[in-house]
Amino acid sequence: MKLLVDKTAIITGASRGIGKAIAEKFAENGCNIAFSYANSVEKANALESELISKYNVKVRGFQSNAADFDSSQAFVDSVVSEFGQIDILINNAGITRDNLLMRMSEDQWDEIMNVNLKSVFNLTKASLRTFLKQKSGSIINMSSVVGVMGNAGQSNYAASKAGIVGFSKSIAKELGSRNVRCNVIAPGFIETEMTAELGDDALKKWTDGIPLKRGGQPDDVANACIYLASDMSTYVTGQVLSVCGGMLV
Repeated sequence: MKLLVDKTAIITGASRGIGKAIAEKFAENGCNIAFSYANSVEKANALESELISKYNVKVRGFQSNAADFDSSQAFVDSVVSEFGQIDILINNAGITRDNLLMRMSEDQWDEIMNVNLKSVFNLTKASLRTFLKQKSGSIINMSSVVGVMGNAGQSNYAASKAGIVGFSKSIAKELGSRNVRCNVIAPGFIETEMTAELGDDALKKWTDGIPLKRGGQPDDVANACIYLASDMSTYVTGQVLSVCGGMLV
């Protein structure tokens, strides 16, 4: 059974990794998709064509800077104009700029805050009028287990991801009376193009500390998004769902 038929989702940062897996899983479940990407034009065009031909849903990629307030508003306005509705917002865009605090530059701090945290404010704010008018909607914000437990050399990343949790819980309280839900997914060690560059020794170090003794797959996160986006979770809001193989146990 397809769980998202006739729904429209906005997914930021969907040209690769977890975002791409979410877009594919949503299209498989009958969802129309508007996704944003920063620079990967060829990958975005390929994803758009693939999803349309494979799943026969409406898909459109928009080049947009999620860290920019005006760009985010223009993106959402274009989606509403073209798709007519927004049922699901997935704030997935994110980057890392790792460094020990003593070596971290102001630019490394600010860039992480803008891309990882301010983008969540930008897109949520831009989508708010549509959600309130519809009196329905599901917002899913991508945090990280690092935002819960911290990690040396990632104080900027951890702070941004922890901020997403606090923001989401507050928005859940603000919008609950209008039937708009807001939840968080906190992925653990997910095997993507980025983690593949770490090397076997680094991968083993990570997986040895995970109770399930393996990294997760992008589809593991995408499946959690399906749950929070669909009618299976209509009484779930303000929650953090960790997809981490037990790292936070």
